[in-house]
Amino acid sequence: MNTSFPETFLWGAAAASAQIEGGWNEGGRTPSIWDVATKKQVKRGENCHTACDHYHRWREDVALMKRIGLKSYRFSISWSRVIPEEGKVNPEGLQFYSDLVDALLEAGIEPLVTIYHWDLPLWVYKKGGWRSERIVPLFRDYTRVLVDALSDRVAWWMTMNEPGCFIMNGYLQGVHAPFKRNYLALSKLTRNCMLAHAEAVKVIRQHAKKTPKVGVAFSSGAWVPEHETPGEIEDARKKTVQTDNGLMANRWWMDPMLLGKPVRAYGIYANHEKDMAAVCQPLDFVGLNIYTSFNYADWGGGKKPDPGMAKNSLGWVIDGRVMYWNVKFVYERYKLPILITENGLAANDVVSLDGKVHDPQRTDFLLRYLGGLKRAVDEGIPVLGYQHWSVMDNFEWAEGYDPRFGLIYVDFTTGNRIIKDSAWAYKRIIDSNGAVI
Repeated sequence: MNTSFPETFLWGAAAASAQIEGGWNEGGRTPSIWDVATKKQVKRGENCHTACDHYHRWREDVALMKRIGLKSYRFSISWSRVIPEEGKVNPEGLQFYSDLVDALLEAGIEPLVTIYHWDLPLWVYKKGGWRSERIVPLFRDYTRVLVDALSDRVAWWMTMNEPGCFIMNGYLQGVHAPFKRNYLALSKLTRNCMLAHAEAVKVIRQHAKKTPKVGVAFSSGAWVPEHETPGEIEDARKKTVQTDNGLMANRWWMDPMLLGKPVRAYGIYANHEKDMAAVCQPLDFVGLNIYTSFNYADWGGGKKPDPGMAKNSLGWVIDGRVMYWNVKFVYERYKLPILITENGLAANDVVSLDGKVHDPQRTDFLLRYLGGLKRAVDEGIPVLGYQHWSVMDNFEWAEGYDPRFGLIYVDFTTGNRIIKDSAWAYKRIIDSNGAVI
């Protein structure tokens, strides 16, 4: 069967600890900033204390991942579960992740570890969190604990997920934990994130027991040229990777971390020239979380969607072309292999009378976006894999439990799981190594 995807392509799905684990005060774990969110800060006063109960049902979940044919699984570690207080390593917390890794490998699923996916330990926050330089050595030491415990079996590492989102939403707009608004701290927040990332990269390189593949996952997007004329393409390229349009843009984070070039926006620098040697550490890949085009994003073009234009349940415009252009423009500028670390559809999925979950819109979404990815692969761009967001319905941060992104349906009252139609469609894609796209 002819296919342009390499045999080693990492077909998989992703999740994050705070969004699926639950067990928030079990096994020696202490709270994160999301565990203490107030009822006013999350829709309908919901919380992540139980979430999908993955902490207790992880064996069942791994079996479901194997059943739908996943070749890889991107998950994050709960810092609070591993280091519940400063200087204290929690063996029970580490064992949970060690057992998960073993089960994944036994199921033929490659584990991809994200070290930090937004659930900052409350004890770290009380020491200043991302506003304080103290977080840099704390993050380094946390990374060392994970590397020592898991790197004999884990090769793929991402230092953090979407720094642009957890800084913008958490510390500037105040819509995510820790629900603060302090624009004057932007430069400091950015610098501390980048330095923590860099220290983690160095620890992985120095102490990993098997040759590591190291990257970072960025929230990303691109302007899509409507007619693909040379002029429109160049304009879209410039706005995607060159325009200094702020914190949620590609350049604010990627230029310093991937090229060692400081960026100035809002009248301040993301990092000064003197920090570049420390910030820019060699990476094996860049992770891209791709959902919608910048043409319609509030932080991008802000173009009003046409009447009836396809959107997900959160109102994000669905445009599969963004996958191709995002990958193309980022690769042209940064010359690193690309791993799609998130891409998926929020929908209002329901269990039908036949007891199944029929979600043809997600299957259509998969084919549209993967068609864009295949175009990039066909052009010779090194794409390492695709991690669908998400493996199961989960706690969608301040949006609570209504937006369902999963390939697997979760009844949040009973915990029951149902494999959706889209998961079987994805399995057919995986089994053909993308040939059916």
